[in-house]
Amino acid sequence: MLASFFATFLIGLREGLEAALVVGILVAYLTRLDRRDALPKLWTGVGLAVALALGVGAIFTFGAYMLTFEAQELLGGGLSLLAVAMVTWMIFWMQKAGRTLKAGLEGGIDKALRGGVWALVAIGFVSVAREGVETTLLLWSMVQSFGESPVALLGALLGLATAVVLGWFIARGMLRLNLGRFFTWTGGFLVVVAAGVLAYAFHDLQEAGVLPGPFGAGAPIDAATGLVATGWAGFPFGWAFDVSATVAPDSALAVLLQATVGFMPQMTWIQVIAWVVYVAVVAPLFVRGVRAGRRPRPSASPLTPLAESRPDAAPATVATSTAP
Repeated sequence: MLASFFATFLIGLREGLEAALVVGILVAYLTRLDRRDALPKLWTGVGLAVALALGVGAIFTFGAYMLTFEAQELLGGGLSLLAVAMVTWMIFWMQKAGRTLKAGLEGGIDKALRGGVWALVAIGFVSVAREGVETTLLLWSMVQSFGESPVALLGALLGLATAVVLGWFIARGMLRLNLGRFFTWTGGFLVVVAAGVLAYAFHDLQEAGVLPGPFGAGAPIDAATGLVATGWAGFPFGWAFDVSATVAPDSALAVLLQATVGFMPQMTWIQVIAWVVYVAVVAPLFVRGVRAGRRPRPSASPLTPLAESRPDAAPATVATSTAP
């Protein structure tokens, strides 16, 4: 129970804090320009983005009840794959573009102020909608896999609420956080979480019959037991392992492992392969990006602020520069 709460809380906190910082930059810049009259239009766009994210979550949650079991699994697997793709892209986008995020947002505000009412609404919408939809998809996939919807949803809501409060304190200059380190550690956590979501996506697709696996007619059968083969005998479309007798699927340990590393007491070979390949490819790239961000840029002069010469410190620059 606590494991699913903690996992979704951390996801909500990280993703919500990214969105809160973006909104803080936009609001602070308009305030410095003495254009408070434009704030209602910006907040309209932000409100529409939040409504979109909530609407997407509601459609996927309640719409799935009208589908057949196979269709539900196909929908869940497809959306989980989309969530993994969006989260992976966002992790590396933050590493690469975080240093210029503030300048890019302020440039967008300058153009929007010349473009009229709808331009300001649009920049507020676009700036938050991407984060909102990504967060909705990821949390929806995690909640489906945990099977503890109330607890997981509570964790996500508290994480988002905490992010809003922290973002407000940071924007007001009342709180200083090492956001570079925060996003680095949570980014590493997201890599592992995304691997688990990817593994569960393949589980759903196998149950839907889109991919071969132990749920279909072509599953390898153990001649001695008459059940789907486990271990090397079940490769590649059977069970990789089954430790359900040792780790009960509904136990606190099972939930903890699934919430943190994507482990399930019974996993198919395709799930295991997907998890291993994702981590083997994405984790080294993430670590390389972190190390590159810690190296000072050769062109940086002694007068250049530290955050300007270190990409991984960019979020801290964003945070400290949002105070009006």
